[in-house]
Amino acid sequence: QERLVESGGGLVQSGGSLRLSCAGKGFTLHTYAVIWYRQTPGKERELVAEISRTDDKAYADSVKGRFTISRDNAENTVYLQMNSLKPEDTAVYYCNARNVFGNHIRIPTGSWGQGTQVTVSS
Repeated sequence: QERLVESGGGLVQSGGSLRLSCAGKGFTLHTYAVIWYRQTPGKERELVAEISRTDDKAYADSVKGRFTISRDNAENTVYLQMNSLKPEDTAVYYCNARNVFGNHIRIPTGSWGQGTQVTVSS
């Protein structure tokens, strides 16, 4: 079964760093665009960063210059390096993957499970 598994979240002080991982299970992740999202209670999921199949990268304005998305094809994993973290980065972080036909591993409007919690203290 194709699935995505996030990990790497935790509690960090303002200004600190974390690296999140999005591992592909049961499929080849490098044939997909991968998108990181985050969500806080009562709010919609917010796109944070995206890496295309050809490694083009895009970021939300709120994280530009602080977050870096990258791939490790040997590990079938996409990473989100988060530096200079701020309290407003506190959220549950999720990833999704989209193939060239526009099909997603996770249904965009569905429940995506637990994700990985990032908490930044001031």
